[in-house]
Order: sequence, then structure tokens, then C-alpha cells
Amino acid sequence: MESQELPYVLVDCIGGRLGVYEDHLGFLKKRFHLITMKEYLENKTLLSKKIRAIYVWYHKPAINEELLQSLPNLKVVASAGVGIDHLDLKLLSSYGVKVSNTPFVVSTDTADMGMALMLASSRRLVEGHEMAVSPDTEYFPVDWLGVEVSGATLGIVGMGKIGYKVAERAKAFEMKILYHNRNQRKKEEESAVGAIYCKKIDDLLQQSDFVLLAATLTPQTHKMIGKRELELMKPTATLINISRGLIVDQDALVEALQNKVIKAAALDVTYPEPLPRDHPLLKLKNVIITPHIGSATKKTRWVMMEEMAESIEAGLAGLPIPREVLP
Repeated sequence: MESQELPYVLVDCIGGRLGVYEDHLGFLKKRFHLITMKEYLENKTLLSKKIRAIYVWYHKPAINEELLQSLPNLKVVASAGVGIDHLDLKLLSSYGVKVSNTPFVVSTDTADMGMALMLASSRRLVEGHEMAVSPDTEYFPVDWLGVEVSGATLGIVGMGKIGYKVAERAKAFEMKILYHNRNQRKKEEESAVGAIYCKKIDDLLQQSDFVLLAATLTPQTHKMIGKRELELMKPTATLINISRGLIVDQDALVEALQNKVIKAAALDVTYPEPLPRDHPLLKLKNVIITPHIGSATKKTRWVMMEEMAESIEAGLAGLPIPREVLP
């Protein structure tokens, strides 16, 4: 099939810091004629009616009403990852555009990341590494201690696919598992991992040694962990966030960490990302921050790309879209 016969798909850019991965291009170019935002803006008259899908990678390109008005034949927006808080679903639906994401493929890696952060924070791995490699270190202090993960109580806020996979891993560490979710899981699912449902988040916060956030960002979960919630946690507790930065009131978290309201935090997500270089979270010893890498493995990112391509092809063919996100 000649390249001009392939469906035209808008992408933000190729390569670089936020662009489509270079090693994904061979796969994508066999299926689509990729148009970057730069190319589109330089050739709007020619391209506006040809573009039928948008491939959203790292939340780019940003989709607003002006862009939608300029793309009369747009049918599908395929977005990488599970979060869709960067998309206005009602606006897209009003233009007859369908949306998909890749919620299942990210679950395993993100759950692994949650456990990695829990272990790294509890055993003070970052501080330990710095001590071990420092030119000023003359001896290792015997009273330099972490806290136990095995046998501790883990509270999971958001028991979807990622949260449940965290619970499966935590079971192997013989942890007591509590969870708070909009809906209670089936009894057999709870039994499989030994999880106990907390209808009220307060009960979970008061009992947990580790509180792990795996909830979706919605208006209801926006800054759901604030000053009041942090003060309910044990002073020996650690907060772990693998969901979205805006689920936590970051100013309240800084204050809680500075004043030892809680012991520590391990964050794969913040707001903004990255944080300003003078942000107080970056100066605290009891914080680990990673650059939003929950799903950042080569295999997972490849499968994400494959699933996005599958959704675009299905939508353009008038078939049911796998992993469609409804407004």
C-alpha cells in the first residue's frame, strides 16, 4: 500500500524529549501517515481535512476546541497510559470523536514501581547509596536503621487494576492489606490477596504503616490527601504516590514532612512535573522522588504503542474501539 493511502494521524513530534519514540516509527509508519504538529501548522489548508486520528503521547499534542474545529474529519484520539485527565471527554464527544487509552498494559509495571518505592523508602536506599559512595564516609554507623515492610500494614487508596496488583505483591511480603475504593471488591478477590475493605478512608489512614495512592484523578479525588488526612496518619507512616500528583495537596505534604507529622514520602508523581528546582520537596531527606516512570519499561511502552495503533485502526474502520473511554 502506498504511503499516501494510509490514514493521516497527527502526532506532536518525533523523537526528542516528548516525541514518539524513534524505534516505534517502523511499526507506526506501516499503518499511518504521521503528521507532526509543526507540519500541520505549516500546511493547515492541505492537511486539516486529511487528519482522521490523533496519537497522544506524553499528553501531547494538547487538544482544545480550536484544534478540534480545524479537523473536521477527526474520528479517534488514542492516548497513552491510563490517566485521561488531560483530555476533555465531553468536548471530544461533542465533536463525535472517540477516545481510547491503554489502562491494562501499565498495571504490572506501575505496581512494581509502587513496591520499589515502598522498599526504597523504608530501607532508606537513596540515603544509603549516598553514604556508601560519599568521599567523606569513613565508617557505616550501626544505628542507621530503616523500617520493616514485611508484616507491616499497607493501605491502598484506589483498588483498581494497579492497586490490586500492588496487593498481590504485598501479600508475598506478608503485609496486612487494607483498601479504600469507590466500590468494594468481590469477596473472592479480597480473599485472594487478604485485603480488608475500609469504607471510610479515615479508618485506612489511621491504621496503615504505608499508604499507597493508586486512584484515578477526578474532581472527587483532586487533593483528596490534604492536611486533615495527613494528620490522621501515623507519625511513623510513609505516603507513596504512583497515581497523579494532584491527588495530594503538595503544600500540606511539605508541611507534614517538615514537622514530622508523617515519617516519609515516596513519589513517582508531583505537580508540576518536574518540580521547580527550588521546591522544598527536593530539599527533604525523608522524600524520594522519581520522574513519573511507573510504566517506563521498553516492553510496556511498545505494547502501549501497539494498542494505540489498534484503537485508531478500529475506530477508522467503524469497528468497536478496544479500551474506549466513555465521557
